[in-house]
Amino acid sequence: METFGDDDCPKGHMEILFEDVRVPASNMLWGEGRGFEIAQLRLGPGRIHHCMRMIGQAERALSHMCRRATARTAFGQKLAEMGSVVQQIAECRSEIDQARLLVREAADRMDRLGNRDHYTRKLLSLVKAVVPAMTQRVVDRAMQLHGGLGGSQDSCLPAAFVAARNLRWADGPDEVHWRTAGRLELSYQRKESPLFQIELYEHDKRKPFRAKL
Repeated sequence: METFGDDDCPKGHMEILFEDVRVPASNMLWGEGRGFEIAQLRLGPGRIHHCMRMIGQAERALSHMCRRATARTAFGQKLAEMGSVVQQIAECRSEIDQARLLVREAADRMDRLGNRDHYTRKLLSLVKAVVPAMTQRVVDRAMQLHGGLGGSQDSCLPAAFVAARNLRWADGPDEVHWRTAGRLELSYQRKESPLFQIELYEHDKRKPFRAKL
């Protein structure tokens, strides 16, 4: 298959066409109707794996960004001397480190409690929604700093950008993971937050407050 107009062979995405295929019952895995259950068992570790690779690509993109900033001169000064460029580098560093901590917490929680724990499930949805989008932003900044070179075949950045963008819908789009994380957080808050265990404040029982101009 082609992704973003580029041939994804030999190890990328593909189409498999089955015609008149019969599979013996003896070849059934797990049990009838349990295919989704099998897939769910590997999704947790798989998401951690994907996000670890994405963080690695973001780190590589940031290194290319810093190297370009110190080597390229524009308008009489190095890019690394321009405030806007320095800020972008700092933002990339911050976003990568935040994402890494989230992935580490999810991996630790999954190792100790498995991926059926509600809090672990929330973390797995969060890392899948957060990390590929973060990597896409970091790589995009690096490409912008490289100019035309950043989008050419002489750079590794285009492949990293495509990989991050593809992962934002692979294994479920961002919106699905945000929805899952939000619903699990609401469920947790209703059960655990002390604010849900007390009576409403008196002013909450009144009619909606109308501001007077």
